[in-house]
Amino acid sequence: MLVSVILVMLGSAGLAASWWLMCQYAPVEAVMGPVQKIFYIHLPLSWWALISFFLVFCASAVYLWKRTKYWDHLAQAAAEAGVLFTTLCLITGIMWGRRAWGVWWTWDPRLTTALIMWFVYMAYLIIGSLSFSARRRMLVRAVIGIVAFADVPLVFLSARMWRSIHPAVFTGKGGGMEQEMLVTAIAGVAAMGFLWLGLVLIRKMQLDDKDRLDGLLFAVQEKRLTK
Repeated sequence: MLVSVILVMLGSAGLAASWWLMCQYAPVEAVMGPVQKIFYIHLPLSWWALISFFLVFCASAVYLWKRTKYWDHLAQAAAEAGVLFTTLCLITGIMWGRRAWGVWWTWDPRLTTALIMWFVYMAYLIIGSLSFSARRRMLVRAVIGIVAFADVPLVFLSARMWRSIHPAVFTGKGGGMEQEMLVTAIAGVAAMGFLWLGLVLIRKMQLDDKDRLDGLLFAVQEKRLTK
């Protein structure tokens, strides 16, 4: 728990530093002006959302092999973080797109695949509230966690594979960004990574504790019934 809290604190401090870089160090983009700085929040959110779902895929695959709750809880925690980060990524993207494209939403390949990804992993989380047995819920989640990952590479590659108005970041050397912009972007990604890891570990520990508590309550109820 202490390690998780330290990671969250480091991530929060790092984000504060990266936002100072965003406001004071990174130059104002010549065409879009100050609104371009949303990029330094949007990019880390999108990268760590995709990494979250990659972790869901890996943990789900290991669960099908090991059939232990550890991997199911890790996949759940990563999925919750991924959905949170994807939601914030879509919101910041919409804010940026309104200024860049003149519309709040357009069915661009990158936006469309990202929205599909959000819906799929929301469905993954909803599985946990269905009235299946615990083992069946874990099995269904694991299968969805593996199958759903098929959309994740499409989100990452969509701006390169298809005709897209969404910019492809870091193509070539830094994607044509000035050094100050590149440093600010990397700082934001690194800081968000510490925060993401801390949140995933904390949520996994909460799921572990909930499972132990449910087991104790079940044992108490069973003991009462046998008296």
